[in-house]
Amino acid sequence: MQELPLNLPEGSRKEVMSYLEPFMLNEMSEYLKPVDEMWQPADFLPDASRDTFFDEIRDLQESARELPYDLVAVLVGDTITEEALPTYESWLTMVEDVEKNEQGGWMRWVRAWTAEENRHGDLLNKYLYLSGRIDMRQFEISTQYLIKDGFDIGTGADPYRNFIYTSFQELATNVSHRRVAGLSKKNGDKLLAKMCGVIAADEARHAKAYMSFISHALVVDPSEVMIAFEDMMRKKIVMPAQFLRESGEPQGEAFAHFSDAAQRLNIYTAIDYVDILKELNADWKIDQVSGLNEKGEKARDYLMRLPDRLLRLADRMKIPEKEYKFKWIYDQK
Repeated sequence: MQELPLNLPEGSRKEVMSYLEPFMLNEMSEYLKPVDEMWQPADFLPDASRDTFFDEIRDLQESARELPYDLVAVLVGDTITEEALPTYESWLTMVEDVEKNEQGGWMRWVRAWTAEENRHGDLLNKYLYLSGRIDMRQFEISTQYLIKDGFDIGTGADPYRNFIYTSFQELATNVSHRRVAGLSKKNGDKLLAKMCGVIAADEARHAKAYMSFISHALVVDPSEVMIAFEDMMRKKIVMPAQFLRESGEPQGEAFAHFSDAAQRLNIYTAIDYVDILKELNADWKIDQVSGLNEKGEKARDYLMRLPDRLLRLADRMKIPEKEYKFKWIYDQK
């Protein structure tokens, strides 16, 4: 890689992103897998070409019938979030100061990342359809709304803020899918547990990639990256499905109830939010970053103090105990 001076002038993102281009091209294979070697949704779902197809569907439905209501609600919310992939791909292609050459590192990464992520929604959507517990029209309305409504995650088109967001978000989705896998297994649905387990593994790999992008940027532009990190945490990292809604309901209403269900089951909580911040602080060695200017030092101080402050707030949070009845889910008789 080319050498870059520390403490580049403000607005030097383009030079830094050019510096990262060889890394994206040469080391991408560490965070992505060859297409022909990866799992596909068909590996887990009933095969319509077999004589056992309908028996497999009955087995799937029997297992799905035992899943708690809140767990199904979280699974639906997670699936709709995954299905809004067109929004995320278009957002990542609008990041400024990156080379938009189709064969360049950034565009190749975005396409490959999108291709891997696309499998997640495909798999979970088909599972939900076959489960018999979901009103698929209501599910599909919410999915269309989420893509139509887009999102405002506070990153703008700044690459640093975008990579910080994706690092955090991929870790959060790993936690959510991993916990859904564990609860599914506990409730007897081993197939769903396997599905969510492989999705969680993808999210973990993707998180490592985005975290590596920031690690490299911190070496050559520490103050600007630190300030961007502080800014994102002051705004608070919002989930990509924050505008999630059901038919006839206001924007964001379903997301609030989905979040409550996730917290009741300990699938994703305020404590997890703090733990992810701690993980990023540790991985990026925030306490050891050198070459910071005055603003960068102040940003670092804020980031180092923030976990304890957020833990105090988390301890005071009250989660509604009553289940919300979603239009997505059929009442079980």
